[in-house]
Amino acid sequence: MKLNRKFKYPPCSRSSTDGLRHYDIGKQKLPSVTTILQATMPEEKKQKLAEWRERVGTKKADDIRDSAATRGTAMHTHLEKYIAGKGHLDMTEMGQVSRIMAQKVIDEGLKEQLTEVWGSEVTLYYPNLYAGATDVVGIYNSRESIIDFKQSNKLKRREWIEDYCIQLGAYGMAHNYVHRTKIDQGVILMCTPPPSTEFQCFVIKGKEFVKYQHEFLKRVDQYYEQIKKKI
Repeated sequence: MKLNRKFKYPPCSRSSTDGLRHYDIGKQKLPSVTTILQATMPEEKKQKLAEWRERVGTKKADDIRDSAATRGTAMHTHLEKYIAGKGHLDMTEMGQVSRIMAQKVIDEGLKEQLTEVWGSEVTLYYPNLYAGATDVVGIYNSRESIIDFKQSNKLKRREWIEDYCIQLGAYGMAHNYVHRTKIDQGVILMCTPPPSTEFQCFVIKGKEFVKYQHEFLKRVDQYYEQIKKKI
């Protein structure tokens, strides 16, 4: 794996407005990709989430969400250090769990496939529209790619991760616009916690990748229409 810093990614600060994340890049305050997706979530999906929370109970639902977020952050830290060629030691119980998950992702999804890294945890933005941070951008299986790491409490079906695919399309579109690249592949590397520790790799490329970019642009339009109505 070669580190090739061929692009200059912008510094930024993050802020939260009404619980929604924004990126301050230069003089622009841009909504994050996840903020846009959250604000334009289809009613059907909102209903399913509400039904799940009611079924398991509010407290348990919050505990599941918070635990998954903490575990995912810890796994990301292990993977970020690996890509940077640095060691990382976390002896907490959550740290040990996340280390096992990260190693699974490395062994089955990174060691042979990721050959060149342009950036890790870098800020990407589309001027005047949106911004976000991707886990890795570089060459994956000989193709310019956006790569994201995800933890999951259980194995996912392809149709359950539509928002992840849209998210990658958004990052790729921003990178291509600002840095004049031709990224046309998104890769999601996902792992469940021990004891199962099951790995999944989802790849979207070519016309399918473009389809998700168009889907995101529709959501961007919806988001800014909502903002206009509030004003």
